[in-house]
Amino acid sequence: MAGIKVVGLGPGRFGLITLETWEILKEAEHLYLRTAVHPTVEELRARGIHFASFDHFYEEAEDFASLYQQIAEELAVRAGSGEDVVYAVPGSPLVAERTVVLLREMAKERGIFLEVLPGMSFMEVLYARLGVDPIEGIAILDASDADRIGRCAGFPLVLTQLYHQHIASEAKLALSEVLPDDYSVVYVHDLALPDESVREISLYELDRQPDLDHLSSLFVPGVVSEK
Repeated sequence: MAGIKVVGLGPGRFGLITLETWEILKEAEHLYLRTAVHPTVEELRARGIHFASFDHFYEEAEDFASLYQQIAEELAVRAGSGEDVVYAVPGSPLVAERTVVLLREMAKERGIFLEVLPGMSFMEVLYARLGVDPIEGIAILDASDADRIGRCAGFPLVLTQLYHQHIASEAKLALSEVLPDDYSVVYVHDLALPDESVREISLYELDRQPDLDHLSSLFVPGVVSEK
């Protein structure tokens, strides 16, 4: 049956791709990556995996909302025309992946077969590095949604996608509304990669980190509450 299978490329190291996903990637006739800017992709190339990416959409889109809509629409159209699509995203398809949310809606509306396979996200690596058990409660936000931090009171917080100094500055300002400027937070970069860095900094130093990019995140321990 033609449709869409969505898989995750894991948090960075090739060995963290699930065996099920690897078999699907090897057999895919029409493989699309949301982005080829991911550490695992070079290993895919080295192993002879052929794919197309939507990186050119990033250059054309006005904002992320329209970008994700455009990617999901392209995939839905291809599947609707009879193409058997495999769509691979960074990390896990089930964690902070807006295109997958949109694909679920489109598949339901248009009668397109959609299967979303579980994958490993960077959060599993983060839990291991920091000794965090999520059953005790944790909040996860995209850094671009930093204005929602106030709703996360009562839980440790993870901010993902600190890909630019401007985004980091906005996140720092939002956190400063509820925490002291010298509050100790944990800056995380390139998890599961050879140059992985997990370092404790003061909140006011967040936007001064020299290696901010799409693989940067922040862990705010303790309780986010009014300062």
